[in-house]
Amino acid sequence: MQRAPESCFLFVDMNSFFATCEQQVNPELRGKPVGVCVYLNRFAAIIAASVDAKKKGVKGGMRMNEALKVCPDIVAVETHPNLYREIHIKIMNVLRKYSDKVIPKSIDEAVIDLTGYHLIYKDPKELAKQIKKDIKNEVGDYLTCSIGIAPNAFLAKLASNVKKPDGLTTIMPDTIDGILKNMKLTDLPGIARGMATRLEHAGIRTPLELRYTSPQKLKAACRSVVGLYWHQRLNFQEVTIDTETHDYKSMAAQRMISKHQREKLETLQELLLSLCLKLEGRMVKQGVFCRNISLYCRYIDGYEWGTGIPLSQPLQDGIDLLHLVKQKMEAFEKEHQTQPIINNQLAALGVTVSDFVPDTQVQYSLFDDHSRKDKLRKTVYGIKGRFGTEKIIRAAELSKDPVLKDVIGFGSIKDLHEDLNKIPGKKKK
Repeated sequence: MQRAPESCFLFVDMNSFFATCEQQVNPELRGKPVGVCVYLNRFAAIIAASVDAKKKGVKGGMRMNEALKVCPDIVAVETHPNLYREIHIKIMNVLRKYSDKVIPKSIDEAVIDLTGYHLIYKDPKELAKQIKKDIKNEVGDYLTCSIGIAPNAFLAKLASNVKKPDGLTTIMPDTIDGILKNMKLTDLPGIARGMATRLEHAGIRTPLELRYTSPQKLKAACRSVVGLYWHQRLNFQEVTIDTETHDYKSMAAQRMISKHQREKLETLQELLLSLCLKLEGRMVKQGVFCRNISLYCRYIDGYEWGTGIPLSQPLQDGIDLLHLVKQKMEAFEKEHQTQPIINNQLAALGVTVSDFVPDTQVQYSLFDDHSRKDKLRKTVYGIKGRFGTEKIIRAAELSKDPVLKDVIGFGSIKDLHEDLNKIPGKKKK
């Protein structure tokens, strides 16, 4: 059963967002291939490439030395997360002029639900064009976005990917087949190589075939109810667009290590602590404790080492996480008679927590009651969230220079939907 014809969603996808933000505030970078990196060195990973850089073959995730081979004139720029957050907030304020149902999907994407607004906005394409103009006029003249229009959010996102940069595409019942026939399964949001292989084994090779496959066959091919969701999405039904709550399977904090950082063992130990505290903050915010920790190390020569630590009791405290990780490393070093795992050859370091349990379900021992410490931790992060991360810090966080740089993942908006009116000079509505 198809949704009512007045259902309408716009998906706004900012083009090469981090790089374009840098070009917006620094006109000298405009028209040049730009690669945004957390650290500036020849082995730094490019987290975002400008439109000009992409045209020359530069991709996100490339090392700078690899990018220089395909684009010798690429300009490396250090990341400025606060700039991206500020611009994101301004863009969201523009979108909220047109609908009170705007959902940020990531730092550079948002869905606008225009269902019920058809008497106000009779032509969604004209509205999309106006949004593009408003972003340029009210946020930044160098910023561009691709907008997709469709009767559900999934197809609107798919439409936004059809033409980049600065595209505008509509998917409706009379146009969807023509668009799907030119796509691969992995072009659909949410279908990775593994799922595509599963579908191909079931005889479903293209998005067009996927659309016309029965829900029963899709459910069997996907081995879950997700098959039914694909059928609904491709036939103009909305499954869900609410992403304000997350069902996290894991949380990870990982950083590349600069030459300067690896010179001192003390700095590497501080970085490991910072990663554990980063995960502590995320777990506090989500109201969960973890029952498993993983440590990942990669070295300059390409060698990788990792280990998992199942926990007998759920944990949330960053210092406790750090102690367990250190104990695991020390035990491994002693058993195998190896050099220290944390050493001056380290190129990347990561910590992951998983197997979560809600904080409301954590059982405290009568003889080892951590409830007061857990309540205090929640209070501390409440103060950080309200007044800023630097207003209150633990003694363990004290350092002359912060070793963990602030970064933004493309799948994370760092609670910006709670801070849309915190720009200086912006009055809260």
